[in-house]
Amino acid sequence: MLSRIALSASMLALAVAAPAVMAETPTYAENFRLTDQNRFAHDLFHYKDAPAVVLMSTTMDSDAAAKSMKAMAELQAKYEAKGVKFYLINPSQSETRADVRAKMADLDLADMTVLMDESQLVSESLSFDTTGEVLVLSPAKGYKVLYSGPVGADTAKVISALVAGEAPEPKMIDAVGGDKIELLHSDAGKFENISYSKDVAPILVEKCGACHAEGGIAPWEINSYEKVMGFAPMIREVIRTDRMPPYFPDPHIGEFENDDELTLEEQRTIVHWIEAGAPRGEGEDPLATADLTIEDWPLGEPDYIVNVTPFTLPTTGLLDYEYPVIENELTEGKWIKATHVRPGSMQGVHHVTSGYIQNYNKSDELESDSIEGRLPGGSVGSYTPGQNPQTFPEGVGTYLSPDGAYRFSMHYTTFGKEETDRTQVGLYFHDEAPDYIMRSSVIGDSNFEIPAGEDNYYVKSYLKFPADAEIYVLYPHAHYRGKHVELTMLKPDGSEEILISLPRYDFNWQRDYNPVEPIQVPAGSKLVAEWWYDNSENNWANPDFTANVLPGDQTHEEMMYFRVNYRWLDETPENVTTHTEEMMKDRLFASLDDSLDEKVQKAEVIGRRNTWLAEGFDKYDTDGDGELTRVEFAAAQKDRPRRNMRAGVNEFGDIEEGAGEEKKDKEADMTSLETESQAGLQ
Repeated sequence: MLSRIALSASMLALAVAAPAVMAETPTYAENFRLTDQNRFAHDLFHYKDAPAVVLMSTTMDSDAAAKSMKAMAELQAKYEAKGVKFYLINPSQSETRADVRAKMADLDLADMTVLMDESQLVSESLSFDTTGEVLVLSPAKGYKVLYSGPVGADTAKVISALVAGEAPEPKMIDAVGGDKIELLHSDAGKFENISYSKDVAPILVEKCGACHAEGGIAPWEINSYEKVMGFAPMIREVIRTDRMPPYFPDPHIGEFENDDELTLEEQRTIVHWIEAGAPRGEGEDPLATADLTIEDWPLGEPDYIVNVTPFTLPTTGLLDYEYPVIENELTEGKWIKATHVRPGSMQGVHHVTSGYIQNYNKSDELESDSIEGRLPGGSVGSYTPGQNPQTFPEGVGTYLSPDGAYRFSMHYTTFGKEETDRTQVGLYFHDEAPDYIMRSSVIGDSNFEIPAGEDNYYVKSYLKFPADAEIYVLYPHAHYRGKHVELTMLKPDGSEEILISLPRYDFNWQRDYNPVEPIQVPAGSKLVAEWWYDNSENNWANPDFTANVLPGDQTHEEMMYFRVNYRWLDETPENVTTHTEEMMKDRLFASLDDSLDEKVQKAEVIGRRNTWLAEGFDKYDTDGDGELTRVEFAAAQKDRPRRNMRAGVNEFGDIEEGAGEEKKDKEADMTSLETESQAGLQ
């Protein structure tokens, strides 16, 4: 478990002090992260410049709560425009987000934000035990509680004073008239019965040991009670802010194989143990004997190892991407069933993506009707912080021709020390040719410019699947401004299904998410990716909130990117289809069609790269209906300006099939998107 902020001495003492449950109103509110009824995450400390933050306890099942929420809404209407933030906190264990959305709509309060405190840890720490309890916090004073009590005139007075820049004296009033909130752990004394050896340590081994081991990516090892005790306040803080373990999908949407999130009960167990003083208790120390070694090759010794061209990182500076091409030394064709990328420099390698160039050294006279000549290339693995080995489903593979070549995209970041990276990629092969071909495509959009200071910029794009498919991997990617992402399938029958939602995207931890059951995609479905970006000063990771941000490879720029790995149900090695090529030809059109109506309206033509299309829109709109059909859009492409691109890399940053064939074409045409995207990310 890794904290990205240092805790002060007072915070350290507070975190291991007596539990807050059933205690007096806290003097200060500690940071937390909760997800609202609309699947967006909120950090208490995000709005550090707000004049005030107002929190109120609520549930959806009582008239008293409804009355308090309406009074809170009146305050929000008066003060929200002055920068005050208002949050309702719902610790109910029986009310779903759908219940909350329905109730708030019935009350005409849909604009209010209800944070779902499913673990109840936040409500415990704020000493909420009835609905309608209000806390007014002053971010300028370290989130000091300046008011506690029912919502009313006294609440408004404190808020008004804070908005005016005044420093009112704290005012605490008993909240009366609310309904009792049922907390699972209302008896703080029970915390002392939590066993370190039986209850806490096993969770740490299972959920944290993969990173917090010798040679792991984490900066410290979970190898003893003493070590955990020393980091106890930090552990409590990263659990309450949902930063660790680094697994971020909404638990109510989809089910994924690589889910290593703490359960609600595990969260409560660890936090309550720490709040009870982190007692050692009886029994052996499971951490002292746990096998937490990091294996070089978790899947076993690879069948073949690709040694990526060594690269020496300088001590400082912004580095362009490296694109080494390495010819395949195998003398016969192979089918990949799994890959594992081992960075040579754990600090210097930001990420690795790859593509395979089929028949790199073969002549143009290669028989076009041969199976080998028609098989698509594919990714041979990718790496991002926190990424695990990548295994394919049974019976699915990517083909490597004996005369092909590997092409890698290497993103390096300097870290104050010169170091030579020698990344290796382990490949694992099928014994026999699989039944199906793994495909990889990216939903992307490069038609945006995020204004300086904008904290909720929205970008949408889609891919339309021309044939039945099933999806094995979902992989979202953006840079430091990316804050929230969702992927939704719109089916031809008009129904829709949210496939994954990350309430809070974290650029530092990017992973493949593999559905437990492959996602079935009917022909004609649209996979719609939606991204929200925070380019404001409150985004602590923002490299420059004064800049208008354009699409680009470097991390100070932005990307709208969502990769899916899948197979076509009717495609086999003996029957290679053109479905992917057909789908990818449509991607530029889809990136503009934000209304999802199969047409591009003039208002949808945005971004500097589309100035030519906006200026000539009326000319390309041959039927004069104010919209471009796919046919009209395709005809307009003859006027699309050429841009000098890296060979084999398109405008979405994808390594494409055939990438690296510089000997044939050293300039990639921006309009040439017919080939399949093979990249893991950029």
